[in-house]
Amino acid sequence: MTPLAVALAQPNGASNGATNGAPRAQTKNGVVQGLALPSGVRSFRGIPYAAPPVRELRWRPPQPATSWQGVRLADRFANQCMQARPFGDMMFRNAGVSEDCLYLNVWSPPNAAPGARLPVLFYIFGGGWIAGDGSEPRYDGESMARRGIVVVTLSHRLGIFGFFSHPELAAESPQHAAGNYGYMDQTAALRWVRDNVAQFGGDPAQVTIAGESAGSFAVSAQMASPLAKGLFARAIGESGAHFGTSAAVPTREESERNGVAFAGRVGATSLAGLRALSATELLELSGRPGMPRFPANVDGLFFPKAPEAIYGAGEQAKVPLLAGWNSEEANGRGLVRGEPTADSARAVFARLFGARAADAEKAYPLGSADEIARSLTDLASDRFTGFATWKWLEEHARTSGQPVYRYLYARPRPAPVEAGVTANLAGGVTRGGPGSAPPPARGAVHSAEIEYALGNLPLNKVFGWTPDDFKVSETMQGYFANFIKTGDPNGAGLPAWPRGGVTNGQVQRIRIDVETRAEAEPRARYQFLDQPAAATRP
Repeated sequence: MTPLAVALAQPNGASNGATNGAPRAQTKNGVVQGLALPSGVRSFRGIPYAAPPVRELRWRPPQPATSWQGVRLADRFANQCMQARPFGDMMFRNAGVSEDCLYLNVWSPPNAAPGARLPVLFYIFGGGWIAGDGSEPRYDGESMARRGIVVVTLSHRLGIFGFFSHPELAAESPQHAAGNYGYMDQTAALRWVRDNVAQFGGDPAQVTIAGESAGSFAVSAQMASPLAKGLFARAIGESGAHFGTSAAVPTREESERNGVAFAGRVGATSLAGLRALSATELLELSGRPGMPRFPANVDGLFFPKAPEAIYGAGEQAKVPLLAGWNSEEANGRGLVRGEPTADSARAVFARLFGARAADAEKAYPLGSADEIARSLTDLASDRFTGFATWKWLEEHARTSGQPVYRYLYARPRPAPVEAGVTANLAGGVTRGGPGSAPPPARGAVHSAEIEYALGNLPLNKVFGWTPDDFKVSETMQGYFANFIKTGDPNGAGLPAWPRGGVTNGQVQRIRIDVETRAEAEPRARYQFLDQPAAATRP
């Protein structure tokens, strides 16, 4: 079990309050005691929202958490879910990894009494469904809580623990479903918020789900799933959604074939044999080169059909949506060898688009050397997350009747402060001498906006933040806070953010930078990628 102490100081059902300055809250499962931060924000860490998914509960939907007597200490982050360390920009504030990991964290504004009915931000971390955790400093909720918002972050199952499918799993499921356990963990945490957040001053009718990268995909997934209907009122997505060829969700049968292939390669003849493996063994085996990967799938339970079909039919949650991506989600140098030239760019177009290569050049023009580099970076970024996020906004605007707000985040990070550290094109950092990392990016790389949006620049000591960075953060956090409170990002002191619907073929988005402004969306580019013949390989 995760070493979160349970002190028997008071009987279960004690009223909210503080002991020696430590705040308490009554949840459905028992009383928790958190921390009073110097800012007055109250922090509760490591609250269980579901039973530990171990032994016979491995690869099953999350089950209810066990109640406790007395007061449970919620003063430290619980262990993160099983994962390796593939990303250099992840910093954690817990002891390590465990299969017992279904816990969440709450930050409550100063003096937020039960029943205060404050807006709630439920933030889902990124990390490619294989890494990440709600304890990371960049997702810290204190700054948003100082703005009058209750913040919740969580851990959920990842990789083979969160998305594994196998025919035996479908056979033992009442719904004949298999996989998507990580997504169902998120839904279970949202149900916990519905049932408990009022005791922390939050309003269960004013929950905004938000996330970045895999967390943004998760937001699009929760909006699509019937299991999550009615659990949130607004949504924010940063760089990613389950749309487009590169983000397509396979069928359960396809995913089950991967599960059978994996079991065969590790010598497990049954589901019982796979469950008998230790969590460490399973993590190591699944991470070996050439092993199958386990994405979300159309399982018939969480996803009754493909997400794009759900949105296309207008069956998703009909809530206001704010979403966008960054100016350098990926760099064009990943598409060519050596320095980009018009000839090497045209070779890329021919490989990706065939007979439509000339049309590609109209969408991604090849003039000067700078324009060639910019166009290839735009194309790489669009193929990575930009097009999928654009398509999400398009379909939701078309079928929901709800407002959508579109952004492009364009502020490059400043240089790192530590000698020998390079901010790389993937959004992480690399330590070492010259030549140990790709050249630094010129735009806003993948994940660069998180600390700005959540007001957490001071918690990231890698970069030398400037007054301009804090200006951008104040703008972006202000937009997010307004949207979380009202469903509209606009507010006093902020450049006007146009509602991003289509009017006479024109769409406006906000470009977030030192000088934030509205601009026309380069719509023809995304429409080119949206044509079936232009489908690209992932």
